Amino acid sequence: MKAIWMTGKGGPEVLELREVPQPVPAAGEVLIRVTAAGLNRADIYTRTSASYGGDTRIPGLEVSGIIEMTGPGVTRWKYGDAVCALVNGGGYAEFVTVPAGQCLPVPEGWSLEEAAGLPEAVLTVWLNVMRTARLRGGERLLVHGGTSGIGIVAIQLGLAFGADVYATAGTDEKCRWCERLGAKKAVNYKTRNFESELSQVGIDVILDMTGGDFTIKNVRLLREDGRIVFINAMRGRESLIDIREIMTKRIILTGSMLRPRDTAFKLALTEEVEAGAWPLISRGGVKPVVYRVLPLAAAAEAQRIMEDGGHIGKILLRP
Repeated sequence: MKAIWMTGKGGPEVLELREVPQPVPAAGEVLIRVTAAGLNRADIYTRTSASYGGDTRIPGLEVSGIIEMTGPGVTRWKYGDAVCALVNGGGYAEFVTVPAGQCLPVPEGWSLEEAAGLPEAVLTVWLNVMRTARLRGGERLLVHGGTSGIGIVAIQLGLAFGADVYATAGTDEKCRWCERLGAKKAVNYKTRNFESELSQVGIDVILDMTGGDFTIKNVRLLREDGRIVFINAMRGRESLIDIREIMTKRIILTGSMLRPRDTAFKLALTEEVEAGAWPLISRGGVKPVVYRVLPLAAAAEAQRIMEDGGHIGKILLRP
């Protein structure tokens, strides 16, 4: 089969289209013929850090496609089923194996290709915003990076749960786009001080992929009993915090990484997401936003587009 192989640590040029052996599903796994693979920031981190994870040098954490084969013990899925799935690496390929419990049905109203951009984003948002931060209807949610794949899902799921949603983004165009999506206000963090712009709002939950110098501003924006959940640290891993303010407001600071979690955790989370989020998605609570679909051989170009940061929505690869 054809797949994108990381020849080493470095820039997009280390992504090489190769012929590699087709995987065979083990017990409890399925083999998916990939229709599309979604790009994520974690793919770039994997490439630049040479942190391959598992035994594969093939990047890619989410796919959609058709079940080609099932391993021993798989009962829910069968040959020919259309699914999307959170995979443990290996998504930039014509075929990929994945634990059967990490597959989800394609939501009603979504094409098979569009569904490739769902699993990583929805599972990340559900884990951090719904489960960990326990966002409730009537609360105020701030989403940093509102036009990223995760940001778009967070805005839409937050609205579906009855929250007032605010966002930041890197251009005025992106901010207006977030507002058309339903955000009450979006702030261009490159030209405006988002703390002063939102200081009168009183935020309950912040989904933060920025870290660094934004952290102390986030803490000051929170109301009493506010929660910050970190899912990345694009502005740096080190931050100043005011411990006294955290104590006074009873603020919770936490974070998570989905990729390193074990299979049992991912299976349980996938089951929870199918029960809690999938009905909302099928009713239109989350709508697909695909920026561009490129051929598998153009993986390097696709990652350059993601690194440039000018896109809105998901970038997909089509084998």
